[in-house]
Amino acid sequence: MNTQPVTILILASALLAPVAPLAHSRQTPAAPVQPQFEVASIKPNKSGDGRVMLGFQPGGRFNATNVTLRLLIRNAYQLQDFQIVGGPGWMTDDHFDIVAKAEDGAIGGPPPPPGQPSAIQLMMRSLLAERFKLVVHEENREMPIYALILAKSDGKYGPQLKKSDVDCAALAGARGRGPAGPPPTPTPGAPPPPCSIRIGPGSLLAGGQTMTQFASSLGMFAGRIVVDKTGLAGGYDFTLNWTPDQAANRPPGAPPGPDGAPVDPNGPSLFTAVQEQLGLKLDSQRGPVKVLVIDRVERPTEN
Repeated sequence: MNTQPVTILILASALLAPVAPLAHSRQTPAAPVQPQFEVASIKPNKSGDGRVMLGFQPGGRFNATNVTLRLLIRNAYQLQDFQIVGGPGWMTDDHFDIVAKAEDGAIGGPPPPPGQPSAIQLMMRSLLAERFKLVVHEENREMPIYALILAKSDGKYGPQLKKSDVDCAALAGARGRGPAGPPPTPTPGAPPPPCSIRIGPGSLLAGGQTMTQFASSLGMFAGRIVVDKTGLAGGYDFTLNWTPDQAANRPPGAPPGPDGAPVDPNGPSLFTAVQEQLGLKLDSQRGPVKVLVIDRVERPTEN
């Protein structure tokens, strides 16, 4: 896998009925306050280094090294690159180093539902609005998509897809009621822990994931939005291996991918692997795609 990755408070004054004895105080609920980092530092990175790091650490820390604004927006809004429309060229050309920290206790609890932003991502959005003066709006545009469908008329699964026997919703609820232990250390070649997904160069291993979650993960590699149209409900275990496009021309003896696993240049393409290994198919269609339109953005002041 390639690595790339506004607070408005309105209070309505009390409204009084015309007859004093029947007066009632009514107030429009305040808009929810967007989570923010407690402190944040942004500095330009002019090193010219091609390496990029972006990650979250325990205690609500966010570190980004040599990142572009475009990459920050992609991660904050859970988008692919083609879903960002407009904006100046420096969004892709200029690089920044960011160190930020949330208040103690601001990060925690069960993970958000699929498709919903995490607390850190909401804080990133607040940071972009405050320091980059980012103003955006969403639109739906008709674009090419892939529909994830069953490849066989009899509905039979492929050899590397099976129904999960773990109730991930119940497991997530149990985690939310108590402290979460440290995540298990992944073992190369082993299946991922239940209710998780592990992605590497040319590999995707998932335990207890819904088809919607799987389709979303596939979209990162397919170059289009992938929409689940399988009609399959519940959680599934997947093991998918393919040859990334950039690995097809790797010379003999080239080093392994970032996760240490060798990439087979003679392996199947993503589309072939999905069909042969999972019994599913990526069908080219057109459909509405959410895009984020850049209305305004400014270079940040250094601090």
